[in-house]
Amino acid sequence: MNPVRIAPSTAELAGALREARARTLELVEDLSDEQIMGPRLSIINPLLWETGHVAWFQEYWVLRHLRGDGPIIEHGDALYDSARVGHDTRWDIPLPSRGETLVYMQSVLDRVADGVSAAPGAPGRYDENYFLHLTLFHECMHAEALTYTRQTLGYPPPRIALARAEASEAAPPLGSIEVAGDARVPGGEIMLGSAKESPFAFDNEQWEHAVEVPPFSIAKTAVTNAEFAAFVDDRGYERREFWSEEGWHWRELAGASRPVYWERIPNDGWARRHFDRVISLEGRLPVIHVNWHEASAYCLWAGRRLPSEAEWEMAASSEPSADGRTLSGRKRRYPWGDEFPAPGRANLDWRAMNVVDVAAMPGGDSAFGCRQMIGNVWEWTSTDFNPFPGFEAGPYEEYSEPWFGDHKVLRGGCWATRSILIRNQFRNFYKPDRRDVLAGFRTCAIP
Repeated sequence: MNPVRIAPSTAELAGALREARARTLELVEDLSDEQIMGPRLSIINPLLWETGHVAWFQEYWVLRHLRGDGPIIEHGDALYDSARVGHDTRWDIPLPSRGETLVYMQSVLDRVADGVSAAPGAPGRYDENYFLHLTLFHECMHAEALTYTRQTLGYPPPRIALARAEASEAAPPLGSIEVAGDARVPGGEIMLGSAKESPFAFDNEQWEHAVEVPPFSIAKTAVTNAEFAAFVDDRGYERREFWSEEGWHWRELAGASRPVYWERIPNDGWARRHFDRVISLEGRLPVIHVNWHEASAYCLWAGRRLPSEAEWEMAASSEPSADGRTLSGRKRRYPWGDEFPAPGRANLDWRAMNVVDVAAMPGGDSAFGCRQMIGNVWEWTSTDFNPFPGFEAGPYEEYSEPWFGDHKVLRGGCWATRSILIRNQFRNFYKPDRRDVLAGFRTCAIP
């Protein structure tokens, strides 16, 4: 079953929730009871807790908040409320067993799906449609987190039925259509953020507002492994001049001398760990699992810079005027247009179970010729994660507001991002020291 598009039909959304739950279960079903708990690490959750949390979130917002039902598990909030259950305690609290968790997850899903309205009711800012979208997208995000947790812990890659069914459609032959250099974007005014008539928008995207952007040049592709290896081989991690004060402090504390999953193979160059296998470094694939500090240091070494959030969205969403000197004023939902992501346009939904060649998928190019701005790797920007003008926290108050100021904005999605979630306006955010996530970057020319 392919993910549905965003639509006002609550019945269609109920089907999407069932599809998303099937993917969540596939991400953990092959793991042992020991693996599903995993070691205590600051950057991950116990997978048993995380799967239960996904169901609790759905129960809390749809069944309890929206419909007024009582809790299914009497002390569920004390187990699964991420805003109140300390991260380090999640390995110690009396979690339900694996079997009990699966029963709970199914009970919540059935009640949610069976109780949706037959047709949309009167539209409202926080109506049934909103909360179904909220819980669907929340589960999609956790599916991505479950994926990179498996990478962190060195587990085998997950077995995803959707990915296996579409693997043959994932991309044209690697390197079949070349793309290189910079795209010149004329600059101008962009409406940054989501429009008020959007079917759904997270609070940190609200609402679109005018931003003036000077002309700029942005790389048509993300930085590759080969390009980043040149930085590493030039002692980039050892040279203080390429690092900010905060970045150098992180590098010393982490003992970082290369990307986290890279290792040197004697007489054979670089290799990297991909889940439970060590493979030779693929030069034409985008570098992945690098943090903001590493991306920024590379940029200084290369004489480049990271794009701002507004520049990234302009390159992905805007169209040039007929003469190419200004912008047309039209914004696209995706780099290629408004059509829902198809396998040949973007590497999403675990289709390749890996990143693909930076030259693949020309059908997903933006109007300016930028490739893979959706899918493959999340892309760091230079922008601090802060609210847009007039920000108001949504019902799920903990989603954005607690993280303003000390996180950086990422855009574009990665190979484990769900098609139904991602679009040009989606703002992701992580602390600048996170390199376990599925992130890379592209660069801009310095004027």
